[in-house]
Parts: sequence; structure tokens; C-alpha cells
Amino acid sequence: MSIGRKFGIVIKGLIFSYAVTGVLLAILAFLVFKFQLAESITDIAIVAIYVIVTFLGAFIIGKRVKEQKFLWGFLLGLLYILIISIVAIVIGQAFHVVSTANLTTAALCIGGGLLGGMLS
Repeated sequence: MSIGRKFGIVIKGLIFSYAVTGVLLAILAFLVFKFQLAESITDIAIVAIYVIVTFLGAFIIGKRVKEQKFLWGFLLGLLYILIISIVAIVIGQAFHVVSTANLTTAALCIGGGLLGGMLS
């Protein structure tokens, strides 16, 4: 399988991951509205959603790529958090690349992608 085809599979995995993210964040928004969840719980839930969807996306692409799955899972996790970071910057949200929370979230997303690729 060519590199271009594998990268196309990663793009499809990213689209899947973002679609699932949208659904899960909508459910979280409803839960926050309905139960007045604390901000700390909401922040943890958002990071958990990021990790779950990168794992699922990498698991799916690992099944399709079938070689060096961990590498493609790593790429999915990296692109996922990179795109989220770029969007945060573009919409003007305060974003500090070297903050502990952002670095931890990035590491967890990349780790979720790596694990999903390895376990596929």
C-alpha cells in the first residue's frame, strides 16, 4: 500500500474522530446544562473524549493499514491535537503551547493514537 493511500486512511480516521468528538461533546454539553456539572469535571470529560476518539480513530486506521500501525496511530493523535490547537488559536481562545494542561492533553491524545494503532 502506498504512503498516499495510507495518509488518506489517516484523514478518514481524523474525520471519524472529529465526528465522534462532536457527538460526545454535544452529549457532554447537555449533561452540563442538565446537571450543572463543575468546570473541573467538564475539563476532565473533554480530555477523556479526546483520548477515546483518538484511540478509536487509530484503532480503525490500524485495521486498514496493517503495517506500522503504531506510527499511523501516532500521526492521527498528533494531527488531531494539532488541528484542535490551530482552531483554538484562530478563534482567538487564550492558548499557551507550553502550559502543563496543553502539553498533557497533547501527550494523552498522541498516546491514545499510539495505543489504538498498536492494539488494532
